[in-house]
Amino acid sequence: MHPELENTSYPASKPEFYELLCQQADSLLDADYPAVTNLANLAALLYHAYRDLPVPRQVNWVGFYLTTPTTTTHSVAGKDKKLMHLGPFQGRVACTVIPFGKGVCGTAAAESRTVLVKNVHDFPGHIACDSQTNSEIVVPLIVNGHVVGVLDLDCLVVDGFDQEDQRGLENLVDIVLHKTSFQKVD
Repeated sequence: MHPELENTSYPASKPEFYELLCQQADSLLDADYPAVTNLANLAALLYHAYRDLPVPRQVNWVGFYLTTPTTTTHSVAGKDKKLMHLGPFQGRVACTVIPFGKGVCGTAAAESRTVLVKNVHDFPGHIACDSQTNSEIVVPLIVNGHVVGVLDLDCLVVDGFDQEDQRGLENLVDIVLHKTSFQKVD
């Protein structure tokens, strides 16, 4: 279906790796497809790309958490909190609901910023969906000032992600946002 993605030889250089991933994502994603279709394909592309590098990265989970419309909230200490539910992913079974402000994903969503955690065991309130994970990066998906979800990647090693990964993943998220329609969430 997408012959340009078959038998890809990924470069070892991170900037070149992410440049190629962005080209592949741009070719793979289609604005006419439902969001879940685009996100599922992107999660698979990323997960396998990290494994296909000349020196495979130990990324053990790639996926999305999607913001639930405000009609579904979670009450914490008498205050309603927005929730994210598990979306398309690749990896082990995952947590299904994450409140804004809780864990790495919830922090990225609540603060509308990328959160790069070199060692998850040092992150206050980290949610251990997979006890083998040691580092994590989460990039928010922001549409018209609203967080519609997050892209979450976990790694088996401490310091599994760095600023180059952050730039590359933020560029990928920009492509996702331009090629995917998300329902409005407040």
